[in-house]
Amino acid sequence: MSAALALLADIKVAHSVFALPFAILASFLAAADGGAIDWSRFGPQLSLIVACMVLARTVAMLSNRLLDRDIDARNPRTADRSLPAGTASVALARASIAISSLAFILCCGLFGILWSNWWPLLLSVPVLVWIAAYPLMKRRTAMCHIYLGMSLAMSPLAAALAISPQSWGQPVMWLLAAMVMCWVAGFDVIYALQDVEVDRQEGLHSIPARLGVGRALWISRLLHAAAVAALVAIAATDAQLGWMFIAATIVVAALLIIEHATVGLWGTSRIALTFFMLNGLVSMVLGAAGIVDVLQYSAGSPRGDEHEQIRDVDGSTAVNILRPTAGTPGPNDQQEIGHIDRTVSVDILDTSTFPVDVHRQC
Repeated sequence: MSAALALLADIKVAHSVFALPFAILASFLAAADGGAIDWSRFGPQLSLIVACMVLARTVAMLSNRLLDRDIDARNPRTADRSLPAGTASVALARASIAISSLAFILCCGLFGILWSNWWPLLLSVPVLVWIAAYPLMKRRTAMCHIYLGMSLAMSPLAAALAISPQSWGQPVMWLLAAMVMCWVAGFDVIYALQDVEVDRQEGLHSIPARLGVGRALWISRLLHAAAVAALVAIAATDAQLGWMFIAATIVVAALLIIEHATVGLWGTSRIALTFFMLNGLVSMVLGAAGIVDVLQYSAGSPRGDEHEQIRDVDGSTAVNILRPTAGTPGPNDQQEIGHIDRTVSVDILDTSTFPVDVHRQC
């Protein structure tokens, strides 16, 4: 039990906060899609998204610790981790990776079993291979920081695909992924400042080890500027995200400025502040603000099973209109109205202004 706890402490499950809020936000965006959220469906789906995120990150972190155990043993900063220190065995790490991987694949498969969406299951193994390969990238290219950013950037895309495959092509999802990629790559460059000399001795290809600290910091600043630009683009292009998300974007820009100022003043001696606390705030602020905006937007949209009752001029006859689930109907949509012994077809000619013109064919 102590070995398992030591291994669990090494992978720092609490740091799931970096990617998890973006996956949850993408889930809300996909579930609402301009309309109201069907909570009877979305609630269980969201629970599976959270489980998949924790399991996938566990696989990635355990793979990192397993593949890097010899390098960690020669690095004074990481020599006391459970695998190089011998408090946890390699066999335990491998078994934990296998169990977490199988649990992840099972959770992905439930999307197909319960909601006939087999995309998560089909992509589950490729995703696990991708996120587990990050330690190998450090041995090959200084672009390993971008690779790590891309690994976490899959979170909102994967969540959207699991909730609603149709939402996967929406610009907001890809802009959110771009933001995550640039943001993560930027703070991973800062994190690598701790191990510049060790990376050079071990032949690892981090940007600070390859280009030097000064250039690395400028690359990190540019990556974070690109992340803020992506947030501005998101706020400008998606109607579901309003003033809360705009305010969060401003807060995030300020947090990133503080992060770089902190590194400039104290170097890596305050890494707990710059890497963990500030970046944790970035993800939580954006995730929470975005979710509040989506909920407020969807609150004004009718549910898929919501009906509106309309009475004739004399008030004697009632008909029910079934509202569509997602958003307002298109200009060529028709709504069928059941009316006692007749069917009335309503052609909505213009949904941009109200009241709309309609034709009734009895």
